[in-house]
Amino acid sequence: MKNLFLIAALVTFTYGAFAQNVDLRRKIEVTGTAEQEVTPDIINVSISLQEYMDGKNRVTIDRLENQLESAVKDAGIDKADFTINDISAYNNIYQKKKNPDFLAAKQYLIKFHDLNKYNQVLSKIDLKGIQSTNIDSYDYSKIEPLKNELKLKALLSAKEKATYLLNGINEKLGDALNITESDNSNYPAPRAVMYKTMSVTMSQAPAESDIDFKKIKLSFQINAVFEIVK
Repeated sequence: MKNLFLIAALVTFTYGAFAQNVDLRRKIEVTGTAEQEVTPDIINVSISLQEYMDGKNRVTIDRLENQLESAVKDAGIDKADFTINDISAYNNIYQKKKNPDFLAAKQYLIKFHDLNKYNQVLSKIDLKGIQSTNIDSYDYSKIEPLKNELKLKALLSAKEKATYLLNGINEKLGDALNITESDNSNYPAPRAVMYKTMSVTMSQAPAESDIDFKKIKLSFQINAVFEIVK
């Protein structure tokens, strides 16, 4: 008999504790979205230069580098936006000593804020010395403030939707109980700008700039749970 009383008491206690943990508040769950497209205004382009033989004369990497530096300066590009990536050139001196016919190469990184300057820079470089150019990455300078703005718009959209739905059934919207965000933004993959080989003739002009980017699409979704109050 005592065991029965103990079991009954335990069941009653467990049920009471469980009931206290159950959230009995009435709720509404909605989703709000906000989107905007922006054109990238930071484009990181790599340019590879390589020595070549003009008949019996070598057009050196130093000469090509000086041309590039002058072109970058004339285009009004900040020094901080022009860097040398020596990964491809670290063994040039060693290779030249080992093989006098070795053609040295270097890679440079340029941050463009105006793509019109891309052709301006390339037009002042010996085209035979341009091994390749490529878009490495891109970004939008005001992307963080814009992200925050869109998140807020998505949340307000969710709240407006919940308010509208509850007004339709004569209910009132209470406090937000849970907010979850999802980033569904789309960054198109970078693609090659232009490729030149050593067979390019001096009469050829730089390729027309067809690197008009697909816009970055920023898209945020907010899932919000609100309490329904009387």
